[in-house]
Amino acid sequence: MSNQLNQWLKRFLLLGAVAATSAQAAADKIIFAISQEPYPPFSWKASSGQWSGFEPDLIRELCKQMQADCRFHELAWDGLIPALNSKQVDVILNSLSITPERKQVVDFTEAYLQTPALWVGEKALKLTPTVEGLKGKTIGVQGSTSSASYLKNYFGKTAKVRYYNDQDDVLSDLRNGRIDIMLADQISIEPMLELAENNLLESKGVAPKDPLFGEGIGAAVRKGDDALRERLNQALAALRDDGRMQSLSAPYFKPDILSLD
Repeated sequence: MSNQLNQWLKRFLLLGAVAATSAQAAADKIIFAISQEPYPPFSWKASSGQWSGFEPDLIRELCKQMQADCRFHELAWDGLIPALNSKQVDVILNSLSITPERKQVVDFTEAYLQTPALWVGEKALKLTPTVEGLKGKTIGVQGSTSSASYLKNYFGKTAKVRYYNDQDDVLSDLRNGRIDIMLADQISIEPMLELAENNLLESKGVAPKDPLFGEGIGAAVRKGDDALRERLNQALAALRDDGRMQSLSAPYFKPDILSLD
């Protein structure tokens, strides 16, 4: 009887160890949402099918730091937060500004970068990017962004704000005269101004700081998922402390417009 009890106990302990290992493995599988729309230099899909850019590189490095098994799940930009809250994905690390509105429905890590908003228009067209200066004008912006919220709040009653799914479409309409000016993240839009196809466009100035632009860009997790949020915060801190964050950003950003502190 004692021998049978010992065998049963060993079997019970073995099953418990297997279950614990399986639970740990499940906990280490993290699905990151990524927008299907290209958003260089933050993210785009290479011809090989591999995701490239600062944020895919950052995700891979974070997962190494966390020793987690991670994968990307592609979604439309405006479907990122619904997918997170319906548990299709675990994290959004995709240029999501930390705003009061978004903080009501998701929890954010600490900001991993800061970027102001930049006005862009034709060189030949003299525009003053103020409420009075853009009265009656057509302004283009990517929808569901902090720039879109800013325009809706301050310019929606005096100008025509046109919302787009893709920033490339905003630029295309700007080049073709279908809109007068656009507003976008400075980090993402400045490299595009250096392309030959955009040689007739120029910066019209940086938008003033405003709470609607948020507190920087952070990774989002579901409300109450404090364990994952803290795990990401610790990994981000490790990347900043040992210089890996700066190394990741160097190929993509000018150091004078990127703040990772």
